[in-house]
Amino acid sequence: MYLYYAVFTKENNQYNVHFPDLAGAYTFGNDMTDALAMAKDLLEGWLLVAENEHDKIPQASEPESLKIEPDELLIPIQVDLKLAREKHEAKLIKKTLTIPKYLNDIAVSYNINFSQTLTEALKEKLGV
Repeated sequence: MYLYYAVFTKENNQYNVHFPDLAGAYTFGNDMTDALAMAKDLLEGWLLVAENEHDKIPQASEPESLKIEPDELLIPIQVDLKLAREKHEAKLIKKTLTIPKYLNDIAVSYNINFSQTLTEALKEKLGV
Protein backbone atom coordinates (compact mmCIF):
# COMPACT_ATOMS: atom_id res chain seq x y z
CA MET A 1 0.00 0.00 0.00
CA TYR A 2 1.15 3.50 -0.83
CA LEU A 3 -0.30 6.76 0.44
CA TYR A 4 0.60 10.11 -1.10
CA TYR A 5 -0.96 13.52 -0.69
CA ALA A 6 -2.46 15.24 -3.71
CA VAL A 7 -3.08 18.96 -4.03
CA PHE A 8 -6.48 19.83 -5.53
CA THR A 9 -7.08 23.30 -6.95
CA LYS A 10 -10.45 24.38 -8.31
CA GLU A 11 -10.04 26.39 -11.49
CA ASN A 12 -13.08 27.43 -13.51
CA ASN A 13 -15.30 24.35 -13.57
CA GLN A 14 -12.64 21.70 -12.98
CA TYR A 15 -10.18 20.49 -10.37
CA ASN A 16 -6.48 20.42 -11.17
CA VAL A 17 -4.53 17.80 -9.23
CA HIS A 18 -0.84 17.26 -8.62
CA PHE A 19 1.29 15.13 -6.35
CA PRO A 20 4.12 17.27 -4.91
CA ASP A 21 6.28 14.22 -4.20
CA LEU A 22 6.07 12.76 -7.72
CA ALA A 23 7.75 14.47 -10.68
CA GLY A 24 5.36 15.29 -13.51
CA ALA A 25 2.32 13.82 -11.72
CA TYR A 26 -0.51 16.12 -12.87
CA THR A 27 -4.10 15.44 -13.83
CA PHE A 28 -7.54 17.03 -13.58
CA GLY A 29 -11.20 16.17 -13.22
CA ASN A 30 -14.44 17.79 -14.31
CA ASP A 31 -15.74 17.64 -10.72
CA MET A 32 -14.41 16.44 -7.37
CA THR A 33 -15.54 12.84 -7.89
CA ASP A 34 -13.88 12.72 -11.29
CA ALA A 35 -10.72 14.41 -9.95
CA LEU A 36 -10.44 11.87 -7.11
CA ALA A 37 -10.76 8.97 -9.56
CA MET A 38 -8.20 10.55 -11.90
CA ALA A 39 -5.82 11.15 -8.99
CA LYS A 40 -6.00 7.50 -7.95
CA ASP A 41 -5.51 6.35 -11.54
CA LEU A 42 -2.53 8.69 -11.94
CA LEU A 43 -0.93 7.53 -8.70
CA GLU A 44 -1.35 3.87 -9.65
CA GLY A 45 0.09 4.46 -13.11
CA TRP A 46 3.01 6.57 -11.88
CA LEU A 47 4.02 4.00 -9.25
CA LEU A 48 3.57 1.02 -11.61
CA VAL A 49 5.83 2.64 -14.21
CA ALA A 50 8.41 3.49 -11.54
CA GLU A 51 8.41 -0.13 -10.33
CA ASN A 52 8.61 -1.51 -13.87
CA GLU A 53 11.56 0.78 -14.68
CA HIS A 54 13.22 -0.01 -11.32
CA ASP A 55 13.18 3.69 -10.46
CA LYS A 56 13.48 4.81 -6.87
CA ILE A 57 10.04 5.55 -5.47
CA PRO A 58 10.17 8.72 -3.38
CA GLN A 59 9.17 8.69 0.26
CA ALA A 60 5.76 10.32 0.76
CA SER A 61 5.94 13.63 2.59
CA GLU A 62 4.19 14.19 5.89
CA PRO A 63 1.13 16.39 5.30
CA GLU A 64 2.41 19.05 7.70
CA SER A 65 5.50 19.56 5.54
CA LEU A 66 3.53 20.27 2.35
CA LYS A 67 2.82 23.93 1.79
CA ILE A 68 -0.48 24.68 0.09
CA GLU A 69 -2.35 27.86 -0.78
CA PRO A 70 -5.57 28.83 1.05
CA ASP A 71 -7.66 27.88 -2.00
CA GLU A 72 -6.08 24.41 -2.30
CA LEU A 73 -7.07 21.13 -0.70
CA LEU A 74 -4.60 18.49 0.46
CA ILE A 75 -6.17 15.06 0.06
CA PRO A 76 -4.60 11.66 0.84
CA ILE A 77 -4.76 9.13 -1.98
CA GLN A 78 -4.05 5.49 -1.16
CA VAL A 79 -3.41 2.74 -3.68
CA ASP A 80 -2.74 -0.97 -3.48
CA LEU A 81 -0.15 -1.67 -6.18
CA LYS A 82 -0.70 -5.42 -6.11
CA LEU A 83 -4.37 -4.89 -6.90
CA ALA A 84 -3.55 -2.16 -9.43
CA ARG A 85 -1.08 -4.41 -11.24
CA GLU A 86 -3.62 -7.23 -11.40
CA LYS A 87 -6.26 -4.80 -12.70
CA HIS A 88 -3.92 -3.47 -15.40
CA GLU A 89 -2.87 -6.97 -16.45
CA ALA A 90 -6.56 -7.96 -16.64
CA LYS A 91 -5.85 -11.68 -16.40
CA LEU A 92 -9.12 -13.58 -16.77
CA ILE A 93 -10.11 -16.54 -14.59
CA LYS A 94 -12.98 -18.96 -14.95
CA LYS A 95 -15.66 -18.99 -12.22
CA THR A 96 -18.48 -21.46 -11.73
CA LEU A 97 -21.59 -20.10 -10.08
CA THR A 98 -25.21 -20.92 -9.45
CA ILE A 99 -28.13 -18.63 -10.30
CA PRO A 100 -31.90 -19.19 -10.27
CA LYS A 101 -33.21 -20.91 -13.41
CA TYR A 102 -35.73 -18.15 -14.18
CA LEU A 103 -32.91 -15.53 -14.23
CA ASN A 104 -30.86 -17.74 -16.51
CA ASP A 105 -33.80 -18.24 -18.88
CA ILE A 106 -34.57 -14.51 -19.09
CA ALA A 107 -30.91 -13.58 -19.53
CA VAL A 108 -30.44 -16.15 -22.30
CA SER A 109 -33.53 -14.79 -24.10
CA TYR A 110 -31.92 -11.31 -24.01
CA ASN A 111 -28.52 -12.65 -25.17
CA ILE A 112 -26.90 -11.42 -21.96
CA ASN A 113 -23.14 -11.98 -21.71
CA PHE A 114 -22.88 -13.51 -18.23
CA SER A 115 -19.15 -12.88 -17.81
CA GLN A 116 -19.44 -9.23 -18.81
CA THR A 117 -22.49 -8.69 -16.59
CA LEU A 118 -20.84 -10.28 -13.56
CA THR A 119 -17.65 -8.28 -14.14
CA GLU A 120 -19.58 -5.00 -14.40
CA ALA A 121 -21.66 -5.79 -11.30
CA LEU A 122 -18.59 -6.70 -9.23
CA LYS A 123 -16.74 -3.55 -10.30
CA GLU A 124 -19.73 -1.42 -9.33
CA LYS A 125 -20.27 -3.23 -6.03
CA LEU A 126 -16.57 -3.02 -5.10
CA GLY A 127 -16.03 0.50 -6.41
CA VAL A 128 -13.13 -0.45 -8.69
